[in-house]
Amino acid sequence: MGKAEALLFAREGACVIATDKDEERLSKWVTAARNKGLFIEAMKHDVTSSSDWEAVAKRCEQSFRKIDALVNNAGVYPPAKTCETTSLEEWIYVLNINLTGAFIGCKTVLPYLRKNGGGSIVNVASIAGLVGGNGPAYSASKGGLRLLTKDLAVEFAPFHIRVNTLDPGGVLTPMTEGLMKAPGMDAIIRTMSPQGRMANPDELAYGALFIVSDESSFMTGTDLVMDGGAIAR
Repeated sequence: MGKAEALLFAREGACVIATDKDEERLSKWVTAARNKGLFIEAMKHDVTSSSDWEAVAKRCEQSFRKIDALVNNAGVYPPAKTCETTSLEEWIYVLNINLTGAFIGCKTVLPYLRKNGGGSIVNVASIAGLVGGNGPAYSASKGGLRLLTKDLAVEFAPFHIRVNTLDPGGVLTPMTEGLMKAPGMDAIIRTMSPQGRMANPDELAYGALFIVSDESSFMTGTDLVMDGGAIAR
């Protein structure tokens, strides 16, 4: 999803810094995008590291003079477990990436956006933050991210900074492709939506693009749910 978002934003004229812990994988598709004339830079980044976040923000300002938007897309989705079978280490690992990482990102870019006179933040949550059944760690991380978003929307509003969540349902990514290999999971994931399919990452990228654009200027502290109708049942 992060790749799809970065490519779409760049095609729409944005200058983008794309980050990932996997520097080799990141550099391959960023190099291909740059060869097509897109303004994308690659940077290795651990979202749980405050120093890494500060380095990304400074690089963005140095390369592009300012920061207009942040998309907190990094996340992990371990196999759903019960509370009893979730270890404390697993709980901390999931919340550190899915929730704390986004908090650090928002905290880091705040002064840059404020200096710029405003901006927009997209926190990629999930319908797992709206309904249960996805394991305690994942559900808590995404539910917490939704409420963090609402709190920051109120706090950042005086600075003309909007903060919203994008809540996907099932999206066909390398992460979900791995989960679908488990017995019976393919049918379960594909039938989550009344449409009988999963989203492709490009569909979600257009949601993120809308949130950061001026077309959503009166939208803050809320959710854009893109789940193919999964929670409408």
